[in-house]
Amino acid sequence: MTGMQLAPYIEFAREKLGLEFNDIQLLVTALTHRSYVNEHKKSVSEHNERLEFLGDAVLELVTTDYLFKNYDEPEGILTAWRAALVRTESIGEAGHLLGYEPLIRMSKGEKKGSERARLQILANAFEATIGAIYLEKGYDVAAEFIAKHILTKLDSILKSGSWRDPKSHLQEVMQAKDAVTPRYVVLSAEGPDHDKTFTIAVYAGGKLIAQGVGSSKHAAETVAAKEALGHYAA
Repeated sequence: MTGMQLAPYIEFAREKLGLEFNDIQLLVTALTHRSYVNEHKKSVSEHNERLEFLGDAVLELVTTDYLFKNYDEPEGILTAWRAALVRTESIGEAGHLLGYEPLIRMSKGEKKGSERARLQILANAFEATIGAIYLEKGYDVAAEFIAKHILTKLDSILKSGSWRDPKSHLQEVMQAKDAVTPRYVVLSAEGPDHDKTFTIAVYAGGKLIAQGVGSSKHAAETVAAKEALGHYAA
């Protein structure tokens, strides 16, 4: 890449990450999706999946270390909290707030992908960025980055109860409020087998409480449960 092409990455590293990279190509690779390499095989040979693999491990270790040292809850609770902190939605949102989406190199087809696919790419790039920071600056700097952009979300996660499995949580709430268990009904399943979209309703007895849409029955049920919890909280 030319100096002009690298300039936005150098600026992003300085302004958003607060870092000076000795090897800015690490950050470029962290923000390069596999699809871009497939479209530019003659000029680009490396995508971000190896850095994502590394960053995922660093993210889990830093998060686990923080929870272990600061909370006395049992393993099952800490595992659920960690899962809420590092799930795709959480780290994808962190990537969105950092504003690196315009710098992600991906194919034209991926740029037109679904919102879910976009969020996954943002999340993967976030983990890859952690990997790049770890290689460039070491564990402590990577841990500071994770603390600033991920661990700060814990208070809101605990306050909202979003760390709990929505379906299990809804069952507890519905049994307490209505003395019934949730009943999920598939309203529609559209699209080809490899790319179906499900719409599922959740009922309390015979009363429709909420609906959810997802790429699988489980995903749609989870969305419906989240919506239903909002109904009970209102």
